[in-house]
Amino acid sequence: MNRRPARLVDFVAAEPVRLSAFLRLPLIGLIVLLVSLWEVEHWLPLAYALILGTYSVAALVWVVVVLRGPVPPWAGWASTGIDVLTVVALCVVSGGATVALLPVFFLLPISVAFQDRPSLTAAVGIATAVGYLGVWIVYSKRDDTVELPSVVYTHFGLLLWLAAAMTALCYFLTRAAARVATLLDMRRTLVSESMRADERHSRELAEQLHDGPLQDLLAARLELDEFRERHSDPALDAAYQAVQDTATRLRSAVTALHPQVLTEVGLTAALRELVRDYERRGNFAVEADLEEVGRPRSQSLLYRAARELLANAYKHARASTVRVRLTGAGDTITLSVADDGTGFDPAILNHCVAAGHIGLASLAVRIDAMGGSMKLTSAIGGGTRASVTTPAGAE
Repeated sequence: MNRRPARLVDFVAAEPVRLSAFLRLPLIGLIVLLVSLWEVEHWLPLAYALILGTYSVAALVWVVVVLRGPVPPWAGWASTGIDVLTVVALCVVSGGATVALLPVFFLLPISVAFQDRPSLTAAVGIATAVGYLGVWIVYSKRDDTVELPSVVYTHFGLLLWLAAAMTALCYFLTRAAARVATLLDMRRTLVSESMRADERHSRELAEQLHDGPLQDLLAARLELDEFRERHSDPALDAAYQAVQDTATRLRSAVTALHPQVLTEVGLTAALRELVRDYERRGNFAVEADLEEVGRPRSQSLLYRAARELLANAYKHARASTVRVRLTGAGDTITLSVADDGTGFDPAILNHCVAAGHIGLASLAVRIDAMGGSMKLTSAIGGGTRASVTTPAGAE
């Protein structure tokens, strides 16, 4: 029951522009409430109502836009610019009534505009405080009915304090983000080194198994075959079949550790061989659309991802069709594996990791360390789709 709210909070907090979109709505409601309670008389009431109404509708539409998915980097600056322009327009059409509502108008630009720009946050905050005091002075000089009460200086001080507090918070958040980025770079480096060590170990182990036990089994199979030609014995046939099956399984293990076809002819040919292997098993139909992508630096990782995803579909999905696609576009390569099987709740992946089933989790970490990404979507009864994207740099 708590997963959905938690996921919503994580989604909203993932980008500052989403958070500001939600914070904007209650502020607009507060402005409307204060205007109605104080019975403020604006200089141009129709223009004020039109601007505030348009701003409210735009804010609601913007919430829908940010909920639909990622927004470009300039969107945060654009929304903040609209906030500032709207505030200025409301102040202009309010005339003398601006002195009563200005603190509320300027809370949003200060609070949520420049989370990762401390200097700009400070500049906007100070300009807001000075502007608030300036408006009071101007209207008190122009309108004899408007006086300059002492509380205005208190408001001015509070606005300066708010600017200082937001600037300090922004500074510390920026420093924390820089430290996190540094730790992520260290993590990627460590995982990359671990991947290279794992590749070397897998290659050495594959060579030892191939040159030792596998060759011994093949030699024993040959001798048994020659002996069977001279002697007909069901026990010999059974022994021969056992040796044959063991050699096949050992060869499969050697290929899984270090696929020779990957080294010799590249990723696309290796994936074709992997697809044919699963087609021969007959558990499901495999539809493959494999574009020739050469020998990218991430080919070993992409091959492991395809093998892991196909194995999961074979063992758990109970699918009738699996679609495998490999494409190259620009500086990225994308591998996608989709099935029409039973699906699962992606939230259980954390529990699987805790229980020691780390196949997909390990893949995600390695792909991230390579500078790529893995997206997994699934629903119970709705199949599973995995998409892996990595840089296309050649070896």
